Amino acid sequence: MGRGGQSLARVAVIVRAGAVPLWWLGVLATGIGLLLPGLTGRRTGLYAGAALFVVVAAVVALVRRGRYRAWADRASRAAKYDYLQDRAVTLRNWRRAHRWWLLAGFLVAVGSSFALPGAGGPALAGAGAGLWLKAAWLGRREQRDEALLWVRTDWAGTGRPAGKLVKGYRTTGLAAGDAAPGGARRRR
Repeated sequence: MGRGGQSLARVAVIVRAGAVPLWWLGVLATGIGLLLPGLTGRRTGLYAGAALFVVVAAVVALVRRGRYRAWADRASRAAKYDYLQDRAVTLRNWRRAHRWWLLAGFLVAVGSSFALPGAGGPALAGAGAGLWLKAAWLGRREQRDEALLWVRTDWAGTGRPAGKLVKGYRTTGLAAGDAAPGGARRRR
């Protein structure tokens, strides 16, 4: 990279990358799980699934918020020669790195339907909803501070914007990059 520039990926985009696949795999696993009779019956499975959805969404949305907040408070300004990674590239890299985990989660959700029909799918969908809520929280913070949060791609690794390898965030103005605050696709 020329003149010491670093490749940077949006924090909110990395967080949001898993929301859509987890949501849809959870919905699909719920549908398949409802076709299976299970040990406890569909009604019990759906009640358990609804409870799991709420609990998992809340846990995923709230976990590591302090770490995100701390890195955002200490973020430094991005350098002139830093490269901002496109939203599509960040999404593709995350999904490619986690495809086997997504498949394993889907199979576990469907397999759990033999005991509790339709309960594993809502848990998977709850994880997706929790990631979306966390990205929305980051987006509100970015708008409040009028600064987008970025992390070096080599520190984030395969999708851990608040992991142990992260040593700091960088910021840019709200107009930088091709993703809106919160990681959503920017409206043209």
